[in-house]
Amino acid sequence: YGAKIRAPHALVMTFLFKSGSLREKLKSIAQATYTHSRNLAYFVFTYKGLMALQSRLQGKKIPFHSFFAACIGGWLVFGENNPINSQIVMYLLSRILFGLSRLAVEKGYVPQPKQDPFPLVGALVWGTVLWLFEYHRQTLQPSLQSSMTYLYDDSNVWHDISDFLIYNKRTDSK
Repeated sequence: YGAKIRAPHALVMTFLFKSGSLREKLKSIAQATYTHSRNLAYFVFTYKGLMALQSRLQGKKIPFHSFFAACIGGWLVFGENNPINSQIVMYLLSRILFGLSRLAVEKGYVPQPKQDPFPLVGALVWGTVLWLFEYHRQTLQPSLQSSMTYLYDDSNVWHDISDFLIYNKRTDSK
């Protein structure tokens, strides 16, 4: 699963934003794919093992078991702050926030919105990220900085159609 998810992403990001030889790029793609896949496999093994152990020790499965097992697995496997782990954790964080919002409405902690709150969420997310990009760029994750630099800075310079189709930051003397 990690290879299915990471390989296409690494391929696109590497060829869009990284310099170096074809060999270096392919090595980078393979390394990112391997790391993502390995970390997911280690996490699943750790999580399922701890779930089975807790269930066996207590004679049944209880909701806290999944939280505890995942915390331990997250600490052990995703505790190192590196680009792959950072991206996975950020991906999960965004989905958790949406899930907790829905759960809060479902449980009645928050009233059902009269209108879809998504337009407001979208506006606040984009407003915040562009403010951070313009005034506190260093606080953003490096791959997000690269994407936003490409979209909002590099797009100010236009040479020809290859800028749009390939990469619009010339390294040669054209």
